[in-house]
Amino acid sequence: MEEELREKLKKYFEITGLAIKKVRIASPQGTHLHKTAEDFLDMAKRYYEDAKHFMDKNDLLTAFGALNYAHGWLDAGARIGVFDVDHDSRLFTVD
Repeated sequence: MEEELREKLKKYFEITGLAIKKVRIASPQGTHLHKTAEDFLDMAKRYYEDAKHFMDKNDLLTAFGALNYAHGWLDAGARIGVFDVDHDSRLFTVD
């Protein structure tokens, strides 16, 4: 079970890392939605870093949870349209 969790974590770290790199803020600067997008992206990055920290501490379940939160913030931003993800339905739940 532990090895299976490690393999899934490796896969999801890769997917979420790619998703973080792909996100572009779509909302115009100076708007409330731009600030919202910045906050969503910041939260995603923080949870991604938390997941790495927990992985290093061998706390695999907490790492998995943090990684899911990270990607959840990215998906939420993509779904509400504050992120431009180029209609990428492989990395995001869009379209």
